[in-house]
Amino acid sequence: MAKQPVKTESLGDKIHKMRKKLKMDLDEVAQKAGCSPEQLKQIEEGKASPPVGMLIQISRALSVDSASLLADERKAERHRSYRKRTQAYAYESLTPDAQDKHIWAYLVTLEPKKAHEMVEYQHEGEEFVYVLDGRVEIQVGAETHTIKKGGHLHFNSGLKHNLQNLSSKPSKLLVVVYTP
Repeated sequence: MAKQPVKTESLGDKIHKMRKKLKMDLDEVAQKAGCSPEQLKQIEEGKASPPVGMLIQISRALSVDSASLLADERKAERHRSYRKRTQAYAYESLTPDAQDKHIWAYLVTLEPKKAHEMVEYQHEGEEFVYVLDGRVEIQVGAETHTIKKGGHLHFNSGLKHNLQNLSSKPSKLLVVVYTP
């Protein structure tokens, strides 16, 4: 008899189940996470993947570790790094076993001439971005920074921030996120 593949619960399903278990409505979690109810609904329905910062905010709104939301995906990769895709970029965890830690590192690949499709976001803590390849624009609060290969930016991630690829090829970034 052929082995049936193990079905893992999607990120959206997990968020929805946790929200219901906590008896929180969509508006309440969205407000605490700093996103719109429509964005959260799209994530729960699997129609959108949250950027790293938004995933952290959703997990905080639900009082869970963001790593626990991605646990099945990590298990499927046997604790290797995992890759998540949003509309404009992909991110791969470089610290998949950091469930109870305050620092997470990601390899982010931003598509050519693309910006984050989601609205600007913010989350408690700090962020460090190192450009491995390409040229990006990072807006932090009212300041705009253009960073090319070999450049970096360290900022307070409590300020609204967003980034876009200015290159005609994919840009690769090392992003380190610290949350207290």
